[in-house]
Amino acid sequence: MEYHEAANFLYDLRRFGPRPGTESTADLLAHLDVDDRPRFVQVAGSNGKGSTARMVESVLREAGLSVGLYTSPHFEDLRERVRVDGRMVPESAVAEFVDAVRPYVVDRAADGEPPTFFETMTALAVWQFARRDVDVAVLEVGIGGKLDATSAVDPVASAVTTVSLEHTSVLGDTVAEIGRDKAHVAPDDAPLVTGTTGEALAAVREQAGDVVTVGEEDADVTATYGGRTNHAEASVALDGPDWGVETRLPTLGAHQATNAGIAAVLARQVAGVDEGTIARGLRSAHWPGRFEVIGASPTVVLDGAHNPAACERLAETLAEFDYDDLRLVVGAMHEKDHRGMAAALPTPDAVTACRPALSRAEDADVLATVFDRAGAGSVRTRDAVADAVDAALADAGPDDLVVVTGSLYAVAEARSRWTNAPVPKTVRDRADARGALESANVPEPAVRRLAADGVHRTLKLRVQRRQAHALREELPSLGGDCAVSGLAAGSDDGRVVDAVLSGTLAQFEALVDALDDRPHGLPTVADRIRDALDLGGRADGGDYPWTDGTAVMGILNVTPDSFHDGGEYDRVEDAVRRAEEMVENRADIVDVGGESTRPGADPVPVEEELERVVPVVEAIADVDAMISVDTRRAAVAEATLDAGADVVNDVTGLADPEMRFVAADHDAPLVVMHSRDAPVDPTADVEYDDVVEDVIAELRERVLLAEKAGLDREQILVDPGLGFAKSAAESFELLDRADELRALGCPVMIGHSHKSMFARAGYEHGERGDATVAATALAADRGADVVRVHDVAENVAAVRVTDATTDGDGR
Repeated sequence: MEYHEAANFLYDLRRFGPRPGTESTADLLAHLDVDDRPRFVQVAGSNGKGSTARMVESVLREAGLSVGLYTSPHFEDLRERVRVDGRMVPESAVAEFVDAVRPYVVDRAADGEPPTFFETMTALAVWQFARRDVDVAVLEVGIGGKLDATSAVDPVASAVTTVSLEHTSVLGDTVAEIGRDKAHVAPDDAPLVTGTTGEALAAVREQAGDVVTVGEEDADVTATYGGRTNHAEASVALDGPDWGVETRLPTLGAHQATNAGIAAVLARQVAGVDEGTIARGLRSAHWPGRFEVIGASPTVVLDGAHNPAACERLAETLAEFDYDDLRLVVGAMHEKDHRGMAAALPTPDAVTACRPALSRAEDADVLATVFDRAGAGSVRTRDAVADAVDAALADAGPDDLVVVTGSLYAVAEARSRWTNAPVPKTVRDRADARGALESANVPEPAVRRLAADGVHRTLKLRVQRRQAHALREELPSLGGDCAVSGLAAGSDDGRVVDAVLSGTLAQFEALVDALDDRPHGLPTVADRIRDALDLGGRADGGDYPWTDGTAVMGILNVTPDSFHDGGEYDRVEDAVRRAEEMVENRADIVDVGGESTRPGADPVPVEEELERVVPVVEAIADVDAMISVDTRRAAVAEATLDAGADVVNDVTGLADPEMRFVAADHDAPLVVMHSRDAPVDPTADVEYDDVVEDVIAELRERVLLAEKAGLDREQILVDPGLGFAKSAAESFELLDRADELRALGCPVMIGHSHKSMFARAGYEHGERGDATVAATALAADRGADVVRVHDVAENVAAVRVTDATTDGDGR
């Protein structure tokens, strides 16, 4: 079964409305014979349950556990709902799951008792967590608690975050009734953790009995919100009976302090984590679309507040900001309390109402009328969320505040402005064209028809289905081709799908001109295509060595145990001599590293790493090249930048939450590498559907974090991490398709020097110098902006020859 067929089967279950009860999910799990289940943590609540679940997962992962996370809804891809150690369930696993359950689901439907979409997705989550042998699985409850599908499992720890009036037709007409329903998630052998107060808390106590309260005052665990520490983080202090934590959160708002306290208590119940682990885990718990500060000048905030209580919390957090005008972009579902939401929000100076591409979405004119009656300064409508965001940003001054809110669906469409970019596909022959089409889940008849015509400029991009229809209508009329994913063809629920565009540059230029005059956010799509194909001319990338051809970064390991040259340059004088030699051989950057990431390497204490690298950086600071520091610790990065380094090379992809801020504070370029283990774990079992596209997807969020900290994209270098949680075949695939990494809008660095991947080509350890030079030529030919190598002279020659064949200028 193909992935798009499996996903369509799951989506089609949405025709069966929500149904209270756990029996259907339990029966489905019994059919799957999922016996070896992990320990479960259940998080219920009217608001904050998704953020809290993410915080629990982050803290437990920081403790070294393998953790599953099940949340809803998703932004673009249903696989976002099911994650293991931060990674979405692979497409191949979804197809395998549907193969296993389809006959059962069809049989139950014939009996008039079909599982719903949410029940089946819950079963998928439990099945995937069991097959991946996770230690703990964190489940966000859907509706209520007593009869929610997630309650088909027995939790070891549970929480109720908040209680407000919601889903009254299912849960009850009063806060007390709803609180009692949610409190049914209480575990058998541990107290229920809750952030509720007043009538809701009384109802939770009545149902659950033993509870741990979290809040600002008179709670078992106090959670104190300290306000913003920078534009993207806020301080929080947690104080328990025998423990305390002070840290920062990547999501703003006083209510997030309570969520953090709940998460900390749950993590302590499950794994007895210490204060340091809690602090680090909470700071790393990024959760898209929940008061996410995603832009500056003007400040842009994305928040999926979808009911009056959530809008009240949004208003409280907005009060922390100083701004001139408040400009709201609002898109909501028709069943929500729009008047209550408008009343809870601060009176905006301007509102742009829009309708997310979803059948449940409220008409933009209705929302505009609600906010006009609520006293908003100026009110207008736009057909699509993307158009509304563009209009709000066009009118905003640098000191204004633009807020996109009303639903997570509106936030998801808005967020694509910063996350979605076309992927230039490497298409040299029919096989490449077929691969590009299949990766977008294009049906086989269209693959056969279009593969022979795809051997020129080819882009894969993610768009709304109605945008895909427009592309499929427009590009063929200009002589090009457009193939669209077979995922839920004809659906009207606003689903985001993949489209593969093929054509000449002239055809693409005509396409973007035509899209500029179309509705539904198509002008934004046109801008993305222009950027991907450089139709408007590439912007100046700054005064960096990688802006004019491929730069060579020389590796200077001041360690006793690095895999290739450990112990050769661990004395300062030897390191200085080596750096000078590399610069003489025309290295553009010298990368100083004080900790090995080879397989089996022992972590180095931060003090020892500082003792190794700082004296070397100080000694070579005046050489005629940029100095980079290869480190995964923000403290080392800051010390070496102060000592004269220019660049930070982080092999963990910002695992240290402070790293991005250190680089931004020093206005220093930052290398963000894709890695799932550092040091390398050769036993790691990692599933990729398409290693290149999976790496791009995971790096995209890392790049966005660095950008939100204050770095420009030309300062953020992306490294696909050859050899880090990739097989040799996967590493070669990344090298061959390195040009596709340009979808991230950042310079690309390839680090391949003397790596074990070359054993696949017959080169053993100690014999990989020539192979490295050959790979450097390939990387440069694929458009790599930086190559990181040990042997500078030989690889500079490879770069110069490659440059001469591509632009005739050499270096």
